[in-house]
Amino acid sequence: MKNKKFLFFLFLFLMLIFSLFFFFKKNENKVEKNDTFQNEEIYNSNIIKNVSYVSRDANGNEYNVKADEGEIDLKNSNVIFLKNVKSLIKLTNKNNIIITSDFGKYNIDNYNTIFNDNVVVKYLDNKITGEYLDFSIDRNSMIISRNVIYTNFDNILKANVIEMDVKTKDTKIYMYESKKKVNIKSKNNNGNN
Repeated sequence: MKNKKFLFFLFLFLMLIFSLFFFFKKNENKVEKNDTFQNEEIYNSNIIKNVSYVSRDANGNEYNVKADEGEIDLKNSNVIFLKNVKSLIKLTNKNNIIITSDFGKYNIDNYNTIFNDNVVVKYLDNKITGEYLDFSIDRNSMIISRNVIYTNFDNILKANVIEMDVKTKDTKIYMYESKKKVNIKSKNNNGNN
């Protein structure tokens, strides 16, 4: 009789051990799966291909921004970092402005856009190149800086900064250091200033 009781308790003990083993193993798999899932969430891409935004201001001017690729800022979801940027500004009763750059930063809330690296601005027969452009709809302005070169049919101009009112085309051209001067070269003068 003692042997039967012993075997019975042994059987219960082994069942308890097997049950605990399977319980912990099952929960361990869940933890591993959850950790894997969480890691996947961390490394998930927030890159968007063929980005395009269109906005209009109160005066009916239209602002189009397109890029080959956009990446949402993880710290501020209203900001998108852009690659290979092309922008078209359609001003009512004025000529269009085309802006291109290697990179950009677009704010969905206020439509302000930063263009950087190989920035090119074209309107009418004018072309401005630089490395950085801050475009603001609120200010109605473009501020182009870093290695700025402005060309048209008659002149080539080199400066540190060109500020332009987008609507009126009023322009300020200047250098950072007051001792340095804006360099203007006439195309018709065969190299003479």
